[in-house]
Amino acid sequence: MASFVDRAPLRLKAGNGGDGAVSFHREKYVQNGGPDGGDGGDGGNVVLIADHNLHTLLDFRFRSKYAAENGENGSAVRRSGKSGEDLILRLPVGTIVRDKEGRIVADMFQDGERKVLLKGGRGGHGNARFATPTRQAPNFAKPGIRTQWYDLTLELKTIADVGLVGYPNVGKSSILAAVSSARPKIANYHFTTMTPNLGIVSHQGVSFAMADIPGLIENASEGAGLGFSFLRHVERTKLLIHVVDVSGSESRDPVEDYHQINEELRRYGQLDRRPQIVAANKMDLPGAEENLERLREAAGDMPVFAVSAAARQGFDELLNRVIEMLSALPAQERYEEAPAELEESLKGFTITMDHDVYVVEGPSIERLIASVNFDDHESLLWFQATMQRGGIINALRKAGAKEGDTVRMDDMEFDFVE
Repeated sequence: MASFVDRAPLRLKAGNGGDGAVSFHREKYVQNGGPDGGDGGDGGNVVLIADHNLHTLLDFRFRSKYAAENGENGSAVRRSGKSGEDLILRLPVGTIVRDKEGRIVADMFQDGERKVLLKGGRGGHGNARFATPTRQAPNFAKPGIRTQWYDLTLELKTIADVGLVGYPNVGKSSILAAVSSARPKIANYHFTTMTPNLGIVSHQGVSFAMADIPGLIENASEGAGLGFSFLRHVERTKLLIHVVDVSGSESRDPVEDYHQINEELRRYGQLDRRPQIVAANKMDLPGAEENLERLREAAGDMPVFAVSAAARQGFDELLNRVIEMLSALPAQERYEEAPAELEESLKGFTITMDHDVYVVEGPSIERLIASVNFDDHESLLWFQATMQRGGIINALRKAGAKEGDTVRMDDMEFDFVE
């Protein structure tokens, strides 16, 4: 089994908030002790951290479901519940997180970057919070906010300054080994490289990261071979070195190879517009000189450099041009994250009609109903006042509700009272 995984499903949940407590002070010789129920603790957050020491999403293939710790419930004597521990997930630099609609909700672009992806639910207030001069013994408390599960997808996109692209077995790994300290697996058969290899190139006092992208084939942009997996690693490179076997050693025409790879880059997402240099490799083999001129003619204004990874020749000029082009290119940019929060809004509500029943819905309504003790008179008074302050009564009135009409909120139904 390959140890490199660049895509994995993930199911996450922040911790629930703990419930507030309903409690009254009890002490010898003290009569009519007041409410002393403590607040519930906040639920733990889900936190992502980018870690340059990680290079694969393999761990998430074996375990894909994670939840932060719940907050503890409040207790008597105004004791607040303990907040839940945050869930820390470390991801390779370059990992993006998508929601189930495909929107990018997190881009772990820089080493050490920390992002709170999901916030834990707030702890509920204990009954001590609801004491007023006119309501001295509230017999209700608020539950903590319950959180929900989110289905997400992790995608790892290698971050490098330069990407080596081309057909399998054209010498990309050999070039990376020739110009950097990286030691990728090299053999004379297709798809020797099954994962992106990164190397640091140092030339003329300048250093940059170079990635050997596994070989592409025809229709890679449509998923042929492992096209999708390989092409996503090209997206973040600033400059492409298009490696072509100019000798045609595998009975392929180097000019046709050049056009085909550019077509796959174009079809995947206009990647053919990325700044590009052509490395005409295997110049040490027969037939290379004859094909070199044809390739230069096909490339037009694109610079073509004759190199031989086997003989380690021609790389000074190539690297000089790479450094020159990199210095003129803008810095790498992170993906734009979706502005919408994963967490559902706890504000707002809607009013619709179900036959002759006015239905008030929304996350804030569910929280409100969950916080009311309908067997306690003072709790009901607080509920009525909260609906008035929150604009629900006015909204129902504007929707046409009249005295005695039925109103449904969550699983509760009651008569509308002016």
